[in-house]
Amino acid sequence: MIYSPRVLSLRTEAEALAELDRIKVDPEGGQRMAGKMVRRLVKLNQVPCKAANILKQEMLALGGDAAVARGSVACSIPATDVVLIGSAKKLRKLCQRLKTQPFGLKDLAEALKQVLTYLDCPPSELRGRDLCLKLDHPRIMGVLNITPDSFSDGGCFFDRDAALTQARHLVEEGADLLDIGGESTRPCAATVSLQEELDRVVPVIEELAAELAVPLSVDTTKAEVAREALSAGAHFINDISGLTFDPAMAAVAAETEAGLFLMHTRGRPDRMLDDTTYGDLVGEVTDTLSDSLAAAQAAGVSWERLAVDPGIGFGKDTTGNLELLRRISELHSLGRPILLGTSRKRFIGAVLDQDNPLDRLNGTLATVAHGVTQGVQIFRVHDVRAAREVATMTSALVGKSLD
Repeated sequence: MIYSPRVLSLRTEAEALAELDRIKVDPEGGQRMAGKMVRRLVKLNQVPCKAANILKQEMLALGGDAAVARGSVACSIPATDVVLIGSAKKLRKLCQRLKTQPFGLKDLAEALKQVLTYLDCPPSELRGRDLCLKLDHPRIMGVLNITPDSFSDGGCFFDRDAALTQARHLVEEGADLLDIGGESTRPCAATVSLQEELDRVVPVIEELAAELAVPLSVDTTKAEVAREALSAGAHFINDISGLTFDPAMAAVAAETEAGLFLMHTRGRPDRMLDDTTYGDLVGEVTDTLSDSLAAAQAAGVSWERLAVDPGIGFGKDTTGNLELLRRISELHSLGRPILLGTSRKRFIGAVLDQDNPLDRLNGTLATVAHGVTQGVQIFRVHDVRAAREVATMTSALVGKSLD
């Protein structure tokens, strides 16, 4: 074929610069062109029509475009969602041009500039109590359920000695951190009393903190359990409610300087599958997580201690879970590390026709591989060695390393 035409798949400006360097483009020219080679789509919610019209005009002037609702130009509707369409370079130029515009567009310029920065420079670390977890490669979080009723391993590690043995096993398999929970959050799970949850997790965390070097996370929605677990040696709180179940949780995280994983869910475990219909699933998940991040910061939790989790399986049906996974890279706009927990979950069984959670390893590993390609930094899994190997291989394929 004459001149061998082929499509280039360039995800970042760094990749674009590397390709330009291969053909020996002038370095100064390369810097100018790289931003044009990476395309971005940015969605804005409910922009007043006067502001939306300015955005469309500015994007057209820059050689891009903006999608708006019918009736926006004539202002026959009060507001419209907007999708900005252009290269990374054009969107940065838009930020400059909006600085003198009315209708809140000056503030939008700063917010848009921040989002573009998050996409270009994802978080490189996550701080926990007395430690810093480097995110220069994907990290594997091993699941330790000290419960009689978790969906895939309930009762297996309910005995304290069995829990300790499993924790050591997970670390031997390569876990970068452990997530220890004493209350099942599977659909329709019964609640556990405060004292029962404390009795299950605190002694185990205390022993593991004295023995193991890996960071420990406590999987709980109760502020008092989090406080006691942190006193026993935990470094992170994994709150599946995103601070919505216990109003004291954010204060505990702030006071103890713990790292905090904030997850999206819709309703408590006993009701979370009652309503899985969304008008805009990814939009709602993103907005809710943004609210959780804001609540944590308002309570005094520092930005570098926060991470987000889309809550796969929590208040979502199979279709919704798959959509979230396909579009999980959109969560990078929040500017915090992403934790993904898909291990052995029901939607995998639905796709692969597997009723037994223990049969869902291959499906789980497919989601881990996909997550790595989308820039997910932390994976919460039951099968650590297999997940680590898949993450290693996928990282190599996308040009990253996993030590």
